[in-house]
Amino acid sequence: MMKRMVAGATVAAATVAAVGVAGAPARAAAVRVVHPGESIQAAVDAAAPGDTVLVLPGTYRGSVQITTPDLTLRGTGAGSTVLAPATAASDPQSTTDPAAATPAAPAPATAPAPSTAGARTGAAACAAAGDGLCVTGASGVRVESLTVTGFAKYGLWATSADGLTVHRVRADANGQYGIGQEKSARSHFTGNEARGNGEAGLFVANTVFEEGGATDAQGTEIRGNALDGNHMGLVVRRLRHVTVAANTISGNCAGVFLVGDENTPRAGEITVTGNTVDANNAYCPATARLPYVQGSGIVLTGVENTLISGNEVNGNVGESPLSGGVVLFPSFTGGPDSGNTVRNNTLLDNGPADLADRDHGTGNTFTANHCQVSLPAGHC
Repeated sequence: MMKRMVAGATVAAATVAAVGVAGAPARAAAVRVVHPGESIQAAVDAAAPGDTVLVLPGTYRGSVQITTPDLTLRGTGAGSTVLAPATAASDPQSTTDPAAATPAAPAPATAPAPSTAGARTGAAACAAAGDGLCVTGASGVRVESLTVTGFAKYGLWATSADGLTVHRVRADANGQYGIGQEKSARSHFTGNEARGNGEAGLFVANTVFEEGGATDAQGTEIRGNALDGNHMGLVVRRLRHVTVAANTISGNCAGVFLVGDENTPRAGEITVTGNTVDANNAYCPATARLPYVQGSGIVLTGVENTLISGNEVNGNVGESPLSGGVVLFPSFTGGPDSGNTVRNNTLLDNGPADLADRDHGTGNTFTANHCQVSLPAGHC
């Protein structure tokens, strides 16, 4: 009898302990406020999943690395919270009046800062690679309402991220890319501005440092962004299942560049709809992979099963093989465009043609477009 009583007491105590643990209140998410003169990186490092790091107005110098999942990094607006490179005369993430911040001129597109795949591990490496804000291997991160400007390579860079949101970020005058990511899925890039970047304003890819087939971006959304005066406005490279909608893209060498090649799976299953793509008439010299680019609205190279619909594409004029309103062109390895649909677009005053099919692929269709000139004839 005594043994049974002791055993019963032990079980009861264990049950009470278990109930106590299960009933413990969940940790409340914290808001960590960064004041002028304080370090953004220190606040990020101290944050736990679910926390928000709120950065008050100022120009903070130095790079920031985020590896914590479900973290929000929020400024007080792209015009007031600014992240810029550290200078020799300042400590990292020192702060000045935001009105005094002058974006650095972008580095030449033909001479990018060197990088390697291994250079993106840790906060110091983010700066060493020439990037401003790095999101690495984290899910559910949100970055919003701030400016990244003047960095040698990327203003904002993400790799191996899942469910990243970048909202109302301004990326200006970075040496290569304003906002970019690789090896990531389910991302949302909404309401951002990218201007004067040496390569693309916004760049999403399967992988930057390796060859391989297209990866499934699982519904990555690029919506409502303004991409002006960059080398390329938007580049989607070797990806599948991406939506590009309601963006305003002008003053670049090319507006939207959808890139595939001979690798499998092939790039494709992309929807480009409701965008305004006007006067992308800047000149960008030829590279080892492409002829010179000028006057290109929406370009498809080596992609499949993609929908181009409901876009306004006007005044994109040049004499490059890639010039025109909507252009189909083989990839640099000769991979064809196939099974793509171009319909219900307004395409006016593009040159040499509003619609230019310069590819040898099959199954591409052109229907119900409002345009004047097509090559070959009959697509308008």
